[in-house]
Amino acid sequence: MHRGIWGEDPELLLTNSTHGAIRVARLKELGVPSFTIYRRCGPDGSWQRLLPGVVSLHNGPPSQDQLVAASLLYTGPDAVVTGATACRAHGLRNIAASGQVQLLTPHGRKMRSTEFVVVERTHRLPKPVYRSGFPMAPVSRAVLDTARHMTELRPARALMSECVQRGMVTLEELSVELARGSNRGSAVPRRVLGELTPGSESIAEIDAEHLWRRSGLPVALWNKKLIDQEGRLIAKPDAWFDEVGLAWEIDSRAFHLGPEGYAKTLARNARYAAAGILVLQTLPSRLREEPERVLAELRAAYRAAAARPRPTVAAID
Repeated sequence: MHRGIWGEDPELLLTNSTHGAIRVARLKELGVPSFTIYRRCGPDGSWQRLLPGVVSLHNGPPSQDQLVAASLLYTGPDAVVTGATACRAHGLRNIAASGQVQLLTPHGRKMRSTEFVVVERTHRLPKPVYRSGFPMAPVSRAVLDTARHMTELRPARALMSECVQRGMVTLEELSVELARGSNRGSAVPRRVLGELTPGSESIAEIDAEHLWRRSGLPVALWNKKLIDQEGRLIAKPDAWFDEVGLAWEIDSRAFHLGPEGYAKTLARNARYAAAGILVLQTLPSRLREEPERVLAELRAAYRAAAARPRPTVAAID
């Protein structure tokens, strides 16, 4: 049977695809007959249908890149990937793969969500940032588009605090993006932004602040710099109990350790010791998994600090 040029050049179809995904219309332009496409996408075929009008040139489980490519082929030009897929493409860790690809399209384009593709028409189509060749929404838009679909505070806190903590966006940028967008689904991200004050920028610190409120201990100062009598910087603890000179550090491995993090932590603790400051170090996971034990440790540390002469240090902004 005559198969045309596409049959004589096995690489022709792949080179005209995106990660192995290709439009049916493009296959026909390359001379592949409709009945061949139908047969190859059948139960025993070597291809598979991914979306209406889009097929994969293999029959194995599609990769994430192939799902994104198929989604963009389905929606057409000018579409921008947003949501969890874009967040992960930007390197954010506090977001699980959802199995869906969320896309922004111009408001005038009549497209429907289907299967794993979630289409959102918008009057504010962002200028894309390209990751692995795909057009992605900027971090602030991707994060808030994700948070708008969340119904619980914790995952939204984790995601929004991570992008701020890692310097990908500022709180101001998130606030501006949220204000410009629709009010639909904005309740959770608005509440999280209210919590993410400049002095409490990580999910762990927010958890710690909630736990402190239950402790019955005097006021804590959050993210203040400590200096000695000569004005030299000692450290910037997550929480500081000024009356007794107790520092509370929420030492998150993900955020505070790194290639040089261990050495920096040792140097910080040495400065605390030299200044006579008692330090309580807590893993972020224990704030959620062992809150009562952490509370007991915090109260005990406070009593121990109160029993010692207060170190001659000052807390400043």
